[in-house]
Amino acid sequence: MKAGLFKAKLTALVAYMKNVLHSSFSNIRKYIRDILHLKVSRGYLSKLIQKVSNSLEKPYEELLRILPFASKVNIDETGHKENGDRFWTWVFKTDLFVLFKIDKSRGSKVLIEVLGEEFNGVLGCDYFSAYRKYMKDFNVTIQFCIAHLIRDIKYLTSLPDKETKEYGQELLSSVRGLFKVIHEKDNMPGQGFVDKLTYAKEKIMATAIQEAPVYLDDDGKVMKSKREVKNMVKRFADNGKAYFEFITCPDVEPTNNIAEQAIRFIVIDRHVTQGTRSIKGRNANERLWTVIATCSLQGKSAFEFILKSVEAYFYNKASPSLIPTTS
Repeated sequence: MKAGLFKAKLTALVAYMKNVLHSSFSNIRKYIRDILHLKVSRGYLSKLIQKVSNSLEKPYEELLRILPFASKVNIDETGHKENGDRFWTWVFKTDLFVLFKIDKSRGSKVLIEVLGEEFNGVLGCDYFSAYRKYMKDFNVTIQFCIAHLIRDIKYLTSLPDKETKEYGQELLSSVRGLFKVIHEKDNMPGQGFVDKLTYAKEKIMATAIQEAPVYLDDDGKVMKSKREVKNMVKRFADNGKAYFEFITCPDVEPTNNIAEQAIRFIVIDRHVTQGTRSIKGRNANERLWTVIATCSLQGKSAFEFILKSVEAYFYNKASPSLIPTTS
């Protein structure tokens, strides 16, 4: 029998304590010993997590299949070590669900594997090279995070070169003008709001490219003190449009904050629980994190979903779905 000593409810509780409450196996063992008066090993608890992981395989794979058809996806990634090797946890957040994937790569191949080569939605992300390559190779629409852009512009204002600092200050002022328009949205009619956003966009583009100080010396080489200026000009010349997709796509956010928030809790979880040590552990975390984040987004109980999944797995019933019903 799949259940063993721990039935469905207690098995689900162990997974809930491990991944929702960020409890270590040592603390879970103490709870079971002191409250339930049972003695179990770390190995047995690990087997319970594996059972829960198995029960969540179908709901997870279902989300993985429909993800490429989402109209917009916000993405972020964070690194961690496993047995001395570097891995990356990716988060894919849509309006309806959140999906996590752990991979050895931080490159665009992960985007191809998860979203495919014909993704037709809008990606929200930072300016990392993997996203730029994916955009270029497959003509994907991207909204680069303006909050990240502001951080990079602020860096220009901290540099010792006077012209670079002044350029950064002027560019920062232009971007702040854009956010001022965004914050005044409720006081503007629809087209008036779009017109003001478009004007603010054009001002930023003009400042970034046309108002940049000269960064080439008499020999045509980039001056050391102006390298950051050259990089910023190139960014806007090559991909400036991708910072303003939200103007013509009203449902798209100008920042990638929602993906960053979605990935934050797993950083805490890894720190407290010491992460994973095998592919089974990675699979379990991907699936449990996906359930936890998606249930939170949908206003549902993660414990109840885990319990239903475990019951279905133990008694050979159909797995529950994380796709919300429209009825």
